Amino acid sequence: MDSYSDLLKLTNQTENSYWYKKSVPENTTLLYEGDVADKIYFIKKGALRLWNNDDGKDITFQFFFEGQIVASYESFHLGKPSIFTIETIENTDLLVLEKRKLEHLLAESPDLIYLMMNQLSERFIAYTEYFLSRIKESPEKRYISLLEKRPELVRRVPDHYIASFLGITPVSLSRIKKRIKS
Repeated sequence: MDSYSDLLKLTNQTENSYWYKKSVPENTTLLYEGDVADKIYFIKKGALRLWNNDDGKDITFQFFFEGQIVASYESFHLGKPSIFTIETIENTDLLVLEKRKLEHLLAESPDLIYLMMNQLSERFIAYTEYFLSRIKESPEKRYISLLEKRPELVRRVPDHYIASFLGITPVSLSRIKKRIKS
């Protein structure tokens, strides 16, 4: 089962009764840190980032692109205030699913459970890799890894968000980029 095409097919089949379309410009906040998440977003086109404010310092944890489901899962599942903010980094077309409709959709489309579990597993793996790379690797090595493994991310995401993801300042990222080009 190909998660992107199957999920797209499922969302298209259930779009009118469960999912609704939302087009948002770049730099739009979909969920603020401290609010309780009550929606899941499926990205049809565009990009989002999940980030946290640590005493005024912006820390990006993850980027999301077409075909991915995004939510502050901890907040959505537990009904607790979110520790993350979710915002668009490009003009973005979304399908939105409200929490109150999820149970009905899962009963009608059991394949969605598999697809959502697959996306949750991918996200958990990404968190684990992110955590370990922050401990074990230098920012330069993490940037080189991004260039090799996720060139589209580097192409589409503004440098200041990439710097935030790497745990460095935009100036430090600029220096790393200059060293790599030399």
